[in-house]
Amino acid sequence: MAVRESAEEYLQGYAEILSGVCATGRRLSREELEALRARGERAAEAGLGLRFLVRAHLSAARRIRPADPRDGHERLLAAVEQAVDAFAEGHERAQTLAVRQEEAARREFVDDLLYGRSDLGRLAERAERFGLLLSHAHAVAVAEGPRTYADGDPVPRAVESSLLARFGDRRILLATKDGRLVCVAPADEPEVLGHFAEQAYAAADGGMVAVGRHHPGAGGVVHSYEEALNALALAGRMGLEGPVLHASDLLVYPVLTRDRQAMADLVRSVLGPVRQARGGAQPLLDTLTAYFDSGCVTTEAARRLSLSVRAVTYRLDRVHRLTGADPADPAQRYTLQTAVIGARLLGWPDQEL
Repeated sequence: MAVRESAEEYLQGYAEILSGVCATGRRLSREELEALRARGERAAEAGLGLRFLVRAHLSAARRIRPADPRDGHERLLAAVEQAVDAFAEGHERAQTLAVRQEEAARREFVDDLLYGRSDLGRLAERAERFGLLLSHAHAVAVAEGPRTYADGDPVPRAVESSLLARFGDRRILLATKDGRLVCVAPADEPEVLGHFAEQAYAAADGGMVAVGRHHPGAGGVVHSYEEALNALALAGRMGLEGPVLHASDLLVYPVLTRDRQAMADLVRSVLGPVRQARGGAQPLLDTLTAYFDSGCVTTEAARRLSLSVRAVTYRLDRVHRLTGADPADPAQRYTLQTAVIGARLLGWPDQEL
């Protein structure tokens, strides 16, 4: 009874319109069509499904008995077609508007959450609507692919479907921001971000994912997001290999660059002489990087550089003669390696210090 009454509210005057059309053969007027569209919008806003409402319109039309059976049924069908089409148009228009408003509210919330631009109390209230409890600690992962991402793109949809299939509703927020894919997850469920990283890399067929450390509160989400972004930027400058980087593993780099002037002085004083090498400083820097990254194993460094062991040994010896520091000497290695890291962080020798 309640369902029938809810439908009757949106059928008022409908039978009269159909009867008038059957009697005269006229088409529905502009005012009648607009009234039907408005009713469709109100029905959508009330949460009534279109399928149920169309069935109600067809059921009401069956009760109409045209005076002239020969032409009346054709006129009735034409009128029903017009009326249902207008009603459905209004219903779909309201649904589309609601989706757009929801998307806009979600984008605004994501912006405020990741940039910390909103009142924290109000932000926490809004977060519950999107499945987050900001009183808990969260961590943020950011995926950067070969192409930029936008809401509704195939990659975000595929990643979201995989997360929902595996974890269901676990208070996870997935969004796009500045062309990247962002996932916010509770700190006590690290497997969520691990799965996100795997799926984002696989769906994009490449790219890199950075995971920030977990921090409590709304401000903690911003902090973790910034750590993930900084890790991606650091990977670009340092040529770090992915596909997944954890900010907790990269804490030494911000420490090294905290005093930029001191680091620049170290790079100039220790590595400055390698500019004199034939071919410039870059080949020797690449050799030192491969040598240190391979655990100071010459054969492994040669493999990474696609050079012979003899060529790598010659370059290391050249560094020793130019700088006075022996890469193979543990007492001198630390200073030389720190200077090499500093050069990569500061973009030397391409950029003057």
